[in-house]
Amino acid sequence: MGRAVAWGHRLGATSCSGNAPWPCPCHIQQLDPENTGFIGVETFASLVHSHELPLDPAKLDMLVALAQGNDEGQVCYQELVDLISSKRSSSFKRAIANGQRALPRDGLLDETGLGFYKRFVRYVAYEILPCEMDRRWYFYQHRTCPPPVFMAAVTLTQIIVFLCYGARLNKWVLQTYHPEYMKSPLVYHPGHRARAWRFLTYMFMHVGLEQLGFNALLQLMIGVPLEMVHGILRISFLYLAGVLAGSLTVSITDMRAPLVGGSGGVYALCSAHLANVVMNWAGMRCPYKLLRMVLALVCMSSEVGRAVWLRFSPPLPASGPQPSFMAHLAGAIVGISMGLTILRSYEESLQDQCGWWVVLLSYGTFLLFAVFWNIFAYDLLGAQIPPPPPPPPPPPPRAPHCRTDGRSPAEGGPRA
Repeated sequence: MGRAVAWGHRLGATSCSGNAPWPCPCHIQQLDPENTGFIGVETFASLVHSHELPLDPAKLDMLVALAQGNDEGQVCYQELVDLISSKRSSSFKRAIANGQRALPRDGLLDETGLGFYKRFVRYVAYEILPCEMDRRWYFYQHRTCPPPVFMAAVTLTQIIVFLCYGARLNKWVLQTYHPEYMKSPLVYHPGHRARAWRFLTYMFMHVGLEQLGFNALLQLMIGVPLEMVHGILRISFLYLAGVLAGSLTVSITDMRAPLVGGSGGVYALCSAHLANVVMNWAGMRCPYKLLRMVLALVCMSSEVGRAVWLRFSPPLPASGPQPSFMAHLAGAIVGISMGLTILRSYEESLQDQCGWWVVLLSYGTFLLFAVFWNIFAYDLLGAQIPPPPPPPPPPPPRAPHCRTDGRSPAEGGPRA
């Protein structure tokens, strides 16, 4: 019986036909001769050891835990396939959690001989994930490709745009007070609501060096680890949802104000992470979590307070209203609702969860309402919005080049 498992195959290779994933049906006949759909973990483990199949020790431990979550010490065939193919479902995760107490291996913190990058991956696992089983799963399954490029690319673009405008305006603090700043095609301005791209591109513009530094620091310290764990699709969706909700909220609640800065997306990430830490306080193993929580809340509150002060009590005379602070609050609401759902669903499908569809429907309803508001409400309410800044004037026409003989180019011909 056992000879058939060594069949020349290695774990993760294809079946006898070369198409189906291992174990193929003929292999299952060896592991499950009575065709019950379940495999005894001792039988499988003995076959692995006796034929020296290179099964990852972490996966073997998870297999043991999976069997211990079953009353009869068996593993469902589909759950075995999910384990081998590095896929997990909610039922698989629950079964793993039930057997977690008897796992023979110690925690990740006891791993020795790790390189710099693997230590960083372990640090990210303890920063983001509240469950030891999830941390170990992420640590052993993590791959460097694809890298977390979204948050790094957004931050780099914001820095480049800021440097370009800083050099052009010769101003690095409170750039919004410069008369040419609001003429940028990236800034959200209520007078330019028809230019829909501005509802997103305002995230590349910033009031000054202090706002850019605060946002860039949080994006790299929190956004990059979140993207490493949860993937580029989920984190980019959460970030852009916070950015879009920020500009639309400003267009509803602060109709005269423009908007700059990526605070909507930043606060969506931060509030989602902080809410996840609070909801899983006992399981989080990040050091000094209470102190760090307090510092994060103080810094975020100070940033909101500064934005309120600049909006209503500007330190310098300005030609129009200053950027609104409502994007901070909108991003925080998006993070607590949508972001918390995303972060609590590590390695689980979002579309299988009722809560995700409720949050998505709520967000879609808000977007639809905001679109109609921007189309009709400004005229119906007679909102007195400041006139949109004119576009920058075109460069003056070049003077005609004078000929050395004193005649203009239009006259042509040699001078007599």
